[in-house]
Amino acid sequence: MKGIKKSLTEEYLYLDFSHQIEGCIFPLHTSVTLFLLSYCDCKIFKVCLVPTGESIDISLKNVVPQDVEVQIISRQDLPPIVQNCCLPAIVEKPDSFCRAGLAVVLRHIIQRSYEADPSKKEILELLGFKKTCLKACAEVSQWTRLCELTIPLAIENFLRESSDQHPAIPAEILQLEKKLSEPVRVHNDDKLRRQKLKQQKAAGVGPSLAKEKAMGKVHRQETSQELDSTSENLELKVAFSKLTVQEEPAATHREPPHIRKAKASDLPPLEHVFAEGLYFTLADIVLLPCIHHFLVIICKKLSEKLIEFPLLAAWYQRIQEVPRVKTAASQCGIQFLRLPELLTTSNEQDSNLSEVPGVEEQNDASFIGGPRPTMTKLMEKGIEVMFSPHPCPTWTLDWNSLPAAVSPKEGKMSSDRALRKQQQLNNLVYIVTNQAKPGDRIVDFCSGGGHVGIVLAHMLPSCQVTLIENKELSLIRAKKRSDELGLSNIWFIQANMEYFTGMFNIGVALHACGVATDMVIEHCIKTRASFVTCPCCYGFIQNTSKFHFPKSEQFKKTLSYKEHMILCRFADQTAVQLPPQRRLVGKQCMCLVDLDRARAAEERGYCVQVISMEPESCSPKNNMIVGVPI
Repeated sequence: MKGIKKSLTEEYLYLDFSHQIEGCIFPLHTSVTLFLLSYCDCKIFKVCLVPTGESIDISLKNVVPQDVEVQIISRQDLPPIVQNCCLPAIVEKPDSFCRAGLAVVLRHIIQRSYEADPSKKEILELLGFKKTCLKACAEVSQWTRLCELTIPLAIENFLRESSDQHPAIPAEILQLEKKLSEPVRVHNDDKLRRQKLKQQKAAGVGPSLAKEKAMGKVHRQETSQELDSTSENLELKVAFSKLTVQEEPAATHREPPHIRKAKASDLPPLEHVFAEGLYFTLADIVLLPCIHHFLVIICKKLSEKLIEFPLLAAWYQRIQEVPRVKTAASQCGIQFLRLPELLTTSNEQDSNLSEVPGVEEQNDASFIGGPRPTMTKLMEKGIEVMFSPHPCPTWTLDWNSLPAAVSPKEGKMSSDRALRKQQQLNNLVYIVTNQAKPGDRIVDFCSGGGHVGIVLAHMLPSCQVTLIENKELSLIRAKKRSDELGLSNIWFIQANMEYFTGMFNIGVALHACGVATDMVIEHCIKTRASFVTCPCCYGFIQNTSKFHFPKSEQFKKTLSYKEHMILCRFADQTAVQLPPQRRLVGKQCMCLVDLDRARAAEERGYCVQVISMEPESCSPKNNMIVGVPI
């Protein structure tokens, strides 16, 4: 333990504070973070509340755990790196490495709590199977978006409107209720479902009845209770065995033939015990303060609505049985409600769930598959594959004269791959160094191990370079290389890029995956910054809550969403092992997808070029989109 304590650096946790109502600190992100600190019994961080108003009387009695020391700090006194981020945020001393955004901050608190006391294995289990709970960014994961953004914001709005006699039930709550009704998928899914089938047969419950119950078609109270008792025998036992650090229930002998040979389609579905399925995770921690305050208003003002959320109410009751949850809740001012046992019919549930907004399906009767008809259609409208000339195709950094830590050869990659990475960097560095002026702020989005940002920080000592990356280990490797070089003009921010709010002059991204390229360009346009992006993973492009494809008016008038997706899928077919003709079509599709991105930026006041990297062999994904505000 002594060695572990020595390795723990001093870290400051900064939380927004706007107001508090009935034992709840707002914004809810702050309540959630304090609840996790209490649950983990974590005293590693120095906690600072940052008032959103100029002069707020802050009383923290009964809403902050007693053993958590809290200081109040004004926004102007925040470390500069934190002033460029949304809160919550955690900063290591010295102030050059910051973690920002709810999911990133909460995951870090869990990891640090476990490092401080490795005997608390149940703390680490909050990160879920393969430690991926809420790891994906909100732009690509609907579940992360629901937990991290939309539910906390929806509940805050609901509480704000609760002074009205009948505030509207947030659509996000209906969405969560629907989520809890869906069958659970876990890594040992088949084994557990066969155990459940065996229990149901022993209890005399037929598979057809079990399926009806899972689909919400069971009406009779006695049948529901009969099935629920079967569910408790398995799902609850599996869930709570993990919480008490016991082995999951396993068959002590080989299953009988009728269980072993049952078709997967005949196995009963597993039902939710907690938010993500069978196991208590970080998602439950995030949702608990939000759902508690929602239910408080429902019970006070809209008690007749409670019957519409039987699964949410059951989850709320069940989560109180988790060890330490009640203690942590009471330390944070959460006094659990006693809810009546709820029964509902399928008609009531179906009518509620039908209100949940879904993804709009786009049908196009005139759609013809394949890239060539789509490319012909564009050509008829005067849109052709066309690259701008490379400004200096033979330019290269003198890699041999640079310190070893600047070169990608220092990373864990083969010499061939390192050479190609150097060639990619030559292209980006040339354009950025020719645009940058002394004092400019340059942001390397999706920075990975910092190949682009570290070169730029070394080459442009009069500029401030910020690396933004969601993957912690990649950013730690980048910081290690930076420390070796003694760079003082570089910041590291572990966050999804939407949590970076600072002003900057140039945005760079090398191989930002799918819509991440579009997020980078959007971030730059909002700041009126230049951008130099090299897209990747075109096949992952799809409509999201923020982006709809095609993006430009010129392409929208010509292509449907489906036709644009065809271009994106074929744009990924540029690998060197593919036949030359196929690669050529892939390169043309890449160009057209990026031309759409370029036209969309031009419509918003930018001069944009799509350039092919030199040499083209440096990467199968060798396009650059270079934009400068007019």
